[in-house]
Amino acid sequence: MDFLRPASWEEALAAKAEHPTAVPIAGGTDVMVEINFDHRRPEYLLDLNRIGELSEWEVGRRSVRLGASVPYSAIMEHLRTELPGLALASHTVASPQIRNRGGVGGNLGTASPAGDAHPALLAAGCEVEAESVRGTRLIPIDAFYTGVKRNALEPDELIRAVHIRKADGPQQYSKVGTRNAMVIAVCAFGIALHPETRTVRTGIGSAAPTPVRAKEAEEFLNAALEEGGFWENGKIITPAIAKQFAALASGACNPIDDVRGTAKYRRHAVGIMARRTLGWTWEQYRGAGRTLEGAA
Repeated sequence: MDFLRPASWEEALAAKAEHPTAVPIAGGTDVMVEINFDHRRPEYLLDLNRIGELSEWEVGRRSVRLGASVPYSAIMEHLRTELPGLALASHTVASPQIRNRGGVGGNLGTASPAGDAHPALLAAGCEVEAESVRGTRLIPIDAFYTGVKRNALEPDELIRAVHIRKADGPQQYSKVGTRNAMVIAVCAFGIALHPETRTVRTGIGSAAPTPVRAKEAEEFLNAALEEGGFWENGKIITPAIAKQFAALASGACNPIDDVRGTAKYRRHAVGIMARRTLGWTWEQYRGAGRTLEGAA
């Protein structure tokens, strides 16, 4: 196994173009586990740790440009207001040591359906900034996951950053595991209220071949909230609406039985998390006088 260690982003792109099979490594929290257990033996490792810009972020008017290597601990500490759902997800990632090393770029590159960041990214809405020597493109998160541990990156592309919409309403994240810490998700659920567009987005992890949105549940809830005038009057969401939303979220799953849980349990748990996180976010929205400032 050859170790490539570029000193700049341009050198990294050139190395990836010359060696398309090279596996990028920054935090190494996923890749090194696979290598240590001999599940993977790449011909080249592409170390990105010398490229400082990958660990930087920029808060814009409507979105946050998050470098691919920004650690989860930094998201928790500095971006809780702008990215509350992702900050909550970051809290559930492994241990403090892993949170100080791992970042969203690694989760996206690995594209494991159990990656903790995926439900929050889907719910918030974002674009993945991919770059090669041929140029830069933005990949919508809904088009990024293409299969089990597969993504839309071309062989010569690297993830440079993620452009995530700043929260304009409450966001929540929930995860089920076999214990409270240091655990891979049995399943996970993210939800984000977007009052500016009067829409709700969701994200489901570890309950389908790829991270997915519960689109039928979103469409049902968006219509119910609009027809009932909920966005304006801030009424409590009725149990019937919450129950149907949960059932549709559960129906969006396509899970498997494995050592962490059964398919039946995952569907059930996703429904429970959908109902609870909807209740939490809506209470925040109501309690804030339906403004983001009070919901943060």
